[in-house]
Amino acid sequence: MDPLEGRSVLVVGTGLVGTSVGLALTRAGVDVRLADAKPEILAEAVRLGAGRAEPEPGGDGAGRGPAALAVVAVPPEAVAAVVGEVLESGRAAYATDVASVKVLPTTQVRERVTDPGRYVGSHPMAGREISGPNAALADLFEGRPWVICPDDGTHQQAVTRALAVARLVGAVPMTMTAAEHDAAVALVSHAPHVVAALMAGRLAGAPGHEVRLAGPGVTDVTRIASGDPELWTEILTANAAAVRPVLEGLRTDLDRLMTALESPVTGQPVLRELLRGGNDGRSRLPGKHGAAHTEFVTVIVAVDDRPGQLARLFADAGAAGVNVEDVRIEHAPGQPLGLVELDVRPGAEQELAASLRERGWTLRG
Repeated sequence: MDPLEGRSVLVVGTGLVGTSVGLALTRAGVDVRLADAKPEILAEAVRLGAGRAEPEPGGDGAGRGPAALAVVAVPPEAVAAVVGEVLESGRAAYATDVASVKVLPTTQVRERVTDPGRYVGSHPMAGREISGPNAALADLFEGRPWVICPDDGTHQQAVTRALAVARLVGAVPMTMTAAEHDAAVALVSHAPHVVAALMAGRLAGAPGHEVRLAGPGVTDVTRIASGDPELWTEILTANAAAVRPVLEGLRTDLDRLMTALESPVTGQPVLRELLRGGNDGRSRLPGKHGAAHTEFVTVIVAVDDRPGQLARLFADAGAAGVNVEDVRIEHAPGQPLGLVELDVRPGAEQELAASLRERGWTLRG
């Protein structure tokens, strides 16, 4: 039996993640109630179709009974207070949160809530560099891991309902302890954000003529640096104990690199070792749909900067019968055209290139 069938889910916090949860659950047929401390943010999420505003206490609105589950989408430091209020007031029977750290809120909920077993921490491994309800996507969680972190005192119904939400939004549920989760995200999310921010910071005071040479490499490295500094300060503060060891290891590697660069010729073996380690580490990243990592071959196509060109390129690529695994667009400096990079599986690149040339496209590389 569906634990959410015929019941509502309360989403507290209608920013990017909360609104995306609402959109996905609404699309799946779930009755979603929305709440946010900022009326204008709540109104925007409602307008977008993420759910209906939670009825005011004492009002005669439909569905005033407790929601089956509250999904608390607020910053880490606010999770325990919101979870405590939602459960103690009877607004929801059980609660989960979607903050990107788990040890801190779990500890604080235990201290604050009468029956902390009604809460289970969770975290969807999905997001964007932009925030707010207008950035929300109904398919944000499709195929992405959704980590659920029960402990010995967690009620089974809390886990069951959190699992149901994860599955309904298209995510892939997995379980970890809170400590395991925080160590994992320190490695794959929090420390990389710090590195991206520090590298992007080097650009802030650089001469304009140097920055103008930037290409897709530095864009890729610094992409996540545009995240909200206030939110990321909270995240790094909350997960400092797990982030520090990752950055300490990185500092050790940087020190080795700096020493090698002091004597570039004799330091080449160290440079080679460190760079090869990057190759090895990247090869361990999961590939498309969670499959094993695959190195694709890129076909680069020059596209005029005018309406309809991308649509025509994608149609012609489809007509070639070759599956495009990924797409990137780079604008050529000072020219009214872009370079579209189509990633395909090894062996398919020649067929795609020949087909596109036959249809009049100019290929590069």
